[in-house]
Amino acid sequence: MSLSGNSATALAAELGERLKQARLNRDLTQADVAEQAGIARKTVLNAEKGKAQLDIFIAILAVLELTDQLELFLPKQEISPIQLAKLQGKQRQRASGQRHPDQEANTEW
Repeated sequence: MSLSGNSATALAAELGERLKQARLNRDLTQADVAEQAGIARKTVLNAEKGKAQLDIFIAILAVLELTDQLELFLPKQEISPIQLAKLQGKQRQRASGQRHPDQEANTEW
């Protein structure tokens, strides 16, 4: 199944199925994965149904030794030339608010 052109729910379900297949390929039970990830078995079950928070999904990927696949899933995004051009000439709108120690000593109230 291709991931393009599907609803968010369908995509999440497909990712859950892929997570399940990766677990089965490593001959691990849901309980095994849950224990190693530090989560409940039901949380693994829900993730395999496509119903998991991102941090849980990543924790399971780590147990399955698949975190290197995240680079393929969502490669690092560089600033586009258009966005870079829009940023040219922009002036700061706010100061950092950081004070140097010698400035604080000279402040009189």
